[in-house]
Amino acid sequence: MFNLEKISLNFSQPPFYFFIFLILLAGYSFYVYRYTIPQTSSPKRLFLALIRALALSLLLFIFFEPVLTLAKKKILEPVNLIFIDNSRSIQINDGMNREGTERNFISDLKNNNLSNSSELFTFGSKVSGLRYDSLQKLNFSEGTTNFSKIFSSVNEDGKNIASIVIVSDGDITEGNDPTSIASKLGVPIYTIGVGDTSSRNDVWIKNVLANDFIYAETPTSIAATISNTGFANKNITATLYENGIQAAQQNVLLSADGVQNVNFSYTPKTSGEKKLTVALSETKGEFTFANNKKIFYINVLSNKVKILLLAGSPSSDLSFIKNTLKEDKNLSVNSYTQVTEDHIVERDFNPKAIDSTNIFFLIGFPSKNTPEDLFRKVVNEISQNDKPFFILLSGTTDFQRLKELQAELGFSYQNINSDYLEVQPNISAGEENNPLLQNNADNILDAWNNLPPVYQQNVDFKSKPESEILSEVKINNVPITKPLILTSRLGTKKSISVLAKDIWRWKLGMAAKSSDLFDRFILSSVKWLNAKEENKQVTIKTTKKVYSLGEDVDFTAQVYDQTFNPVSDAEVSVNISGGGNNSEINLNSIGNGLYTGTFQTNNSGDYSFKGAASLDGKNIGNDKGSFNLGETDIEMMNTRMNYDFLNLLSNQTDGKFFYNSNYHELFGMLRQLDKRSSKDKIETSEIYLWSDTTLLIAAIILFGIEWFFRKRWGML
Repeated sequence: MFNLEKISLNFSQPPFYFFIFLILLAGYSFYVYRYTIPQTSSPKRLFLALIRALALSLLLFIFFEPVLTLAKKKILEPVNLIFIDNSRSIQINDGMNREGTERNFISDLKNNNLSNSSELFTFGSKVSGLRYDSLQKLNFSEGTTNFSKIFSSVNEDGKNIASIVIVSDGDITEGNDPTSIASKLGVPIYTIGVGDTSSRNDVWIKNVLANDFIYAETPTSIAATISNTGFANKNITATLYENGIQAAQQNVLLSADGVQNVNFSYTPKTSGEKKLTVALSETKGEFTFANNKKIFYINVLSNKVKILLLAGSPSSDLSFIKNTLKEDKNLSVNSYTQVTEDHIVERDFNPKAIDSTNIFFLIGFPSKNTPEDLFRKVVNEISQNDKPFFILLSGTTDFQRLKELQAELGFSYQNINSDYLEVQPNISAGEENNPLLQNNADNILDAWNNLPPVYQQNVDFKSKPESEILSEVKINNVPITKPLILTSRLGTKKSISVLAKDIWRWKLGMAAKSSDLFDRFILSSVKWLNAKEENKQVTIKTTKKVYSLGEDVDFTAQVYDQTFNPVSDAEVSVNISGGGNNSEINLNSIGNGLYTGTFQTNNSGDYSFKGAASLDGKNIGNDKGSFNLGETDIEMMNTRMNYDFLNLLSNQTDGKFFYNSNYHELFGMLRQLDKRSSKDKIETSEIYLWSDTTLLIAAIILFGIEWFFRKRWGML
């Protein structure tokens, strides 16, 4: 009747005890009513004994904390999830009627009686439900195409999914390639490609490479990759703009190979955030001019970074690190190398260099021979002035003296042993995007995890709560839960720790593979340590710097009080100017001092914003920033249907790819899936009877009934 598969009752104590006490309480109830004053008839005594026994049994039942478990079978009907591309690229007029294909597919789906077993969605920058009577929402206006959003929404769904159907041109303009995630769902994915796969005559900017952090008045190179189809040996002009002002220009003879790099020499005059644009001149006959421009932002630092290497003794690690740092012309490198207590390598070393240093590299420092006044000065700069540092432990490191830096280190240590262990890095999957680990290998993590061994002193190292472990160690290919490389960030204090020596082996061991792993790690460490992160009470920013037309601009904010505790009930407003208009939005609190909001407009251009947070009418803090909206339309940059991606996505999931001319074959496949995809689902629910006040009320009522009749019959 109720389709219940299982009913069970469990107690917090063994049921055996419950029944023992139940018998005892029942016996007690009948015992106390053997004789009454005055003596009453047997039926009355039996009635009162039953009432008391039942009341005491209810109390005993509650005491044993009973839980009723019900398992119910539920039949899940199969459903096909249909995702329709609603991005701006569907508006591209390539002769393949992209918009018409998507609308016709929805109509055919309904005509083939599949609408009842299907759920319809649109996707672009987000995923939204779509009803068959609300097709006007399919307006092809979303500014990006994010396939990964499809599968994050599917993972959150508890339905019996028979299949997933995606109708799109396959051009990913935001998010990651979801193929690996899709293959783990165990659901066939059918893709219908809209658009033309053939190449059109066009010239476009494929990519632009530039350093995220460069230095004012220091030349740097910006590389743009230019692709062309059908314009070989044509002359065009490539121009680099800084905040709309021409910074460099080159005449380019388009390559017959179709791909070439153009390097711009760029020298920023001032520090700060810069909006840079690479633009190509328009050539008659191009399919679209929307991809002739690329906008990006960089941060320009004020001057060269001053680095001081402090070494407890001469070593290969010192030489290799020093040589790597000196190769970067944006760094000013000095060193102090202790040989004996009264002898250092650098005779001309000036102690004042400690005060002006931006970053310290501590290599086997401090040692037993390090002068106390020098060490004290370094400790003061790190602890009092929040100077960032990179520390590399070696045989000359004096762990007793290092305790004076214990509060600043990202790790703690105990049980110091003079023995050394031969260890290799062990970096977990998911860390491949960490900026400190980047290198030129095809597989970044494999390059790290197969480095030559280094030597770690046999000490119990532990990371602190504010630290992030980049790499643990492995010994003879056996992973050990012990840090090797870690970063630490606490307020404005930052450090990187390498808990081993002889890391120069990494550079020599990878030299045959032309690997830049060692150099990139050292130079990336400098950038990470030097990046200024202001400890502000109010931080307001956009989720990215460049948006496409039609894309929502998402704002996030963090608000803290003077003691840097989160403030979750502040009023956060953002004033946005640009595109010929001024607008103001209020951000909504999502708890823990975090706020979010969305800005929408159809006007393209450069925008700036100023935000403020207040509480009870008192200002907490302000922030400002900038972003660009719609000046380049990322959805219009790639005019071809991405057949390779759509076909791979289907093949990897046992689905099938269809062109717009043969997708009618799909409807028969969906019907077959519907027939064999029904599932039974067991839903389990637990009812905590002991917390139900009904039982307690029933026990009280029974005691009341007993008392009422005892008084009515004149019993003591």
